[in-house]
Amino acid sequence: MARRVFASDRLPLAERYTELLATEGVVRGLIGPREAPRLWERHVLNSAVLAEAVPESSTVCDIGTGAGLPGLVLAIARPDLQLTLVEPLLRRTTFLDEVVAELGLDHVRVVRARAKELHGASTFDVVTSRAVAPLERLLGWSMPLVAPTGALVAMKGSSVRDEIDEARAFLDRWRCAPPEVLEAGVDVVDPPTTLVRVSWADPSRIGWPLARTSERRRDRRNHRAVKREVS
Repeated sequence: MARRVFASDRLPLAERYTELLATEGVVRGLIGPREAPRLWERHVLNSAVLAEAVPESSTVCDIGTGAGLPGLVLAIARPDLQLTLVEPLLRRTTFLDEVVAELGLDHVRVVRARAKELHGASTFDVVTSRAVAPLERLLGWSMPLVAPTGALVAMKGSSVRDEIDEARAFLDRWRCAPPEVLEAGVDVVDPPTTLVRVSWADPSRIGWPLARTSERRRDRRNHRAVKREVS
């Protein structure tokens, strides 16, 4: 199955990363010992199929990446992407830096921070995450990082539709488009990976609070310019 999601020249990198997860990852408390025997099926392949939902040559931000799931796996599978891995804990970012250096992943940047620390400073074509938080909270952390024509693409479980229902008011207030529930890795992983994709309803009218503040400032400037022209 691994050969269906990793090209022949990328598979050795995926194998080495999985080996590091099973050894250093366990020793450093990044992966539970019971997870080591099932890393491929439960974690690596499950993350790799996310690539199906990421457009070519995208900039991608993986928030709360932990030991690199799914962001580092995505970087191994897709060298055409520019990846930013965001993680607040030093022991995790140290591990990520070491893996990135060993595997020669020069299209990956590791940032020790919380997602909200990047708000207003950076945006990305795709913002990913895996088992980080319920959708409403995840939207608050992720959507400020989503470019006007980009999307949040989060790995979710079987309760994703309930999470969407609970986040309706938030989605409306932030001017998000209706979420899409997707299945990735059909015939590759069992069960397939469930994804939720959220984009902006209108790329010209971003809804998160700082964006609305900027929008109001722009509108006031335009209004003053019109008044000057009329006078």
